[in-house]
Amino acid sequence: MSPTDASADAVSAPSPDVGSDHEDTLDLRLPDELLALFETGRSGAGDTDVGAEGGQQSPGDSTASPDSLTRPDSLTPPGYDLLDGVAEWGPIATPAGVFHLVPVRVERDLPLVCRWMNDPAVTAFWELAGPQNVTEDHLRSQLAGDGRSVPCLGVLGGTPMSYWEIYRADLDPLARHYPARPHDTGIHLLIGAVTDRGRGLGSILLRAVADLVLDRRPSCARVIAEPDLRNIPSVTAFLSAGFRFSAEVDLPDKRAALMVRDRSLRGLL
Repeated sequence: MSPTDASADAVSAPSPDVGSDHEDTLDLRLPDELLALFETGRSGAGDTDVGAEGGQQSPGDSTASPDSLTRPDSLTPPGYDLLDGVAEWGPIATPAGVFHLVPVRVERDLPLVCRWMNDPAVTAFWELAGPQNVTEDHLRSQLAGDGRSVPCLGVLGGTPMSYWEIYRADLDPLARHYPARPHDTGIHLLIGAVTDRGRGLGSILLRAVADLVLDRRPSCARVIAEPDLRNIPSVTAFLSAGFRFSAEVDLPDKRAALMVRDRSLRGLL
């Protein structure tokens, strides 16, 4: 394996408490645009504020769910997207070919993703080895959530060859472990096929996806990742992709290297 390549750990694999828990974020600060939506709704509540059961509810009605004011999905109008439409980001040209992030469809993609997760080189980092239901539960927990994490296949030259998770790092438990900023966007990556490892694809694709995030999410100033600090090839791949090493971070199941790609330094690194 080349020291500049992103190894089979996905370059950045989620810990059990990071990137997959969609309920354990109630103590995190909401982004400004969602707070603004709440303020707008509260100012007009004197007309007809409809409660959960469809009945009329006054602004001060104590029957409102306590966490309905802190969960982003409760403040999200129809059509609002926490990640600015990953499915619509489209392809990007890379030195390795045209690359496209395609959101996972469990019925279509589960066997492939499960096979990758059971690769011995991957299992130590992703901890999703086993029967298909293990991987299926991991995928469905994101797909059934409020949209703060989107699992995707990475399709290079028309061939699915990697698995990605694009997530709102500022709305994730990860935000408890570093000074998060609104709209910080995190990425996890798994290079699937053995033949695609060890030839520099990790760095190429990390840079391409970070570019996609910054191009398609104008509110996002930073792309975040947290590979295992012991995985030197992975950390090196991020550095080669224009990320900088920010800090060492203690997460529930690993000591991680917090890697950051800044919009302001995009043209320099």
